[in-house]
Amino acid sequence: MENKNNVTEFILHGLTQDKTVAKVCFSLFLVFYVTIILGNLLIITTIKTSEQLNSPMYFFLSHLSFVDISYSTVTAPKLIYDLLVEKKTISFVGCIAQLFAGHFFGCTEIFLLTVMAYDRCIAICKPLHYTNIVNRRVCGWLVAAAWVGGFVHSTVQTLLAIQLPFCGPNKIDHYFCDVHPLLKLACTDTYIIGVIVAANSGVISLSCFVVLVVSYAVILVSLRTRSSEGRLKALYTCTSHITVVVLFFGPCIFIYMRPSTTFSADKMVSVFYTIVTPMLNPLIYTLRNEEVKNAMKKSWSRKVTRSAK
Repeated sequence: MENKNNVTEFILHGLTQDKTVAKVCFSLFLVFYVTIILGNLLIITTIKTSEQLNSPMYFFLSHLSFVDISYSTVTAPKLIYDLLVEKKTISFVGCIAQLFAGHFFGCTEIFLLTVMAYDRCIAICKPLHYTNIVNRRVCGWLVAAAWVGGFVHSTVQTLLAIQLPFCGPNKIDHYFCDVHPLLKLACTDTYIIGVIVAANSGVISLSCFVVLVVSYAVILVSLRTRSSEGRLKALYTCTSHITVVVLFFGPCIFIYMRPSTTFSADKMVSVFYTIVTPMLNPLIYTLRNEEVKNAMKKSWSRKVTRSAK
C-alpha cells in the first residue's frame, strides 16, 4: 500500500447541522460533562479518604471512575465546542491522537468491567477464600493488565489507521475520529483492514461480554442454595454492575462487531457510550450502594465540622 497522504486536517460533520438543536445540545452536554467530572471525582475522593471502602470492589471502582473521566474528556470537550462553531475541523495528528486515546480508555474500561465481574463472582461464590484469592497484589496485577490490554488494543487500531492513504475528501460523518469513518475516507481498498479492525475491537467486546455473562450465570447458580435474604443481598450488590455493563457493552458491540460500515445511528449510539454511560456510572454506583452513600455522608460531616471550628 502506497502511503500517499494529501490530508492535513479533517472536517467533522458534528452531531447536528441544525443551529437550534445544536444550542440545546450544547447546554445539555455541558451539564453532562460537568456531571461526569464532578460525580466521578467525588467517587474517587470518597474511596481514597474512607477507611470503610477498602475492599477490592472499591479499588476497581476508583479506577473505573478515573477511566470514565478520561474517556469522556477525549470526545466531550471537542463535541461541546463544535456545537457552537460553523467549521468543525481537527488536524490529522489530532485525529489520530483522539482515535488512540478513545480506544485506549474505552478498551481499558471494558477490561475493568470484566475484572469487576470476576471480583463479584469470587466474593459471592467463594466468600471464605475471597480475601486470599483477590488480595491487594492480585488487584494491582488485574488493574495493570486492564491498562496494558487497552494500550495494546489502541496501538493496533492506531497503526491500522495511520498507514492508510488519504487523498481527499476529508469530511468525517461523525463528531470525533474513529476507525470506521476513517476507513471510509481512505484512497484504497480497506476490506482486509476492516476485518482486522472488527476482529480487534469486536472480538474483545464480545469475548469480555461472554465472560461477564458466564460470571453472572455462575453467581445465579451458586445463589440457588442461599436463603432468600442472602440471594437478595448478593443480587443487590451485582445489580449496579450489570446495569453499567448493559449500558456500555450494548452500544460498543453494535458499533464494532460488524464490517467497516457506518450507519446514521452511529453518532447517537456513540454519544451513549462516550458521554451518557460515564455520567450515569457515579449515579448508579452511589444511589444503589449504601456503603458509598454512608462514606460520603461521613466525609461531608467531617468537612462541616472542620469548617465550623
